[in-house]
Amino acid sequence: MRCPAGLTHRTDLSAFARALAQRLPGTWTSTYHRYTDDEFPLDHGVWDTGEPSWAVGQRLGQHAVLDGPDRQQLYVLDRQRSPGQFLVVPPIPDSFQPHHFRRVDEPGGIAVPGDPARAAADVVRRVLPRYQHALAAVRHNARLQPDPVRRAEPTAVTHTVTLIWYRDGAFGAPHDSVPAEVRTLLYGYGFQYRPPEGALLLPADFNGIDEGMARIQAVARRLTEQGFGVNLRPAASAACAPPPPPPTKTAPTRSR
Repeated sequence: MRCPAGLTHRTDLSAFARALAQRLPGTWTSTYHRYTDDEFPLDHGVWDTGEPSWAVGQRLGQHAVLDGPDRQQLYVLDRQRSPGQFLVVPPIPDSFQPHHFRRVDEPGGIAVPGDPARAAADVVRRVLPRYQHALAAVRHNARLQPDPVRRAEPTAVTHTVTLIWYRDGAFGAPHDSVPAEVRTLLYGYGFQYRPPEGALLLPADFNGIDEGMARIQAVARRLTEQGFGVNLRPAASAACAPPPPPPTKTAPTRSR
């Protein structure tokens, strides 16, 4: 759409949005909003993490809201990078919780030419199908699971195994504090009995840090399956602090 002489493309957004709404399938209406730099009237973010999201952050000073059938909405925004174009993007629907959007692809918005007929064809072909599919998925999730699933409280346990994370990176526990049936499980995951240290240990350099952490997670999972509680604690500082170095003997200085 060509702007009247002496006017910039910004002044035609309202007329463009009305013309676009008339060409979309079903009944669509357009509401124009103009605001100062201190205002930010978009109640909900755009359902797009690309250029439309960036454009909203620029506080363009105006936008239009298209309201359509089945509570559908579209934002029409200025496209500063291309004066002859606009951005059309769905807003994030309100009245939904974050878990309702899980595993739902955002529909995204598009840049459209200033010609309302061509823009409407692009919106019908590239925006509305994705938007309607995403909106239906979010509504389905809300009906299926209105509230997020809360994690269950822990069950009561009568036996607890405490694993210690030593300052040298090793994991383990004093040998005598580990129940006999648990020792066999620890041996199976690479723990070693060190008689001089009186402990069952998984050395810090056991096949790398990632492998060691994976084994700790596996041990914790197996212990909980068998009804044991599992604690992970750092070693007491006094027990894990390295011994002080022996004093250095200095040769006496002879006086002349």
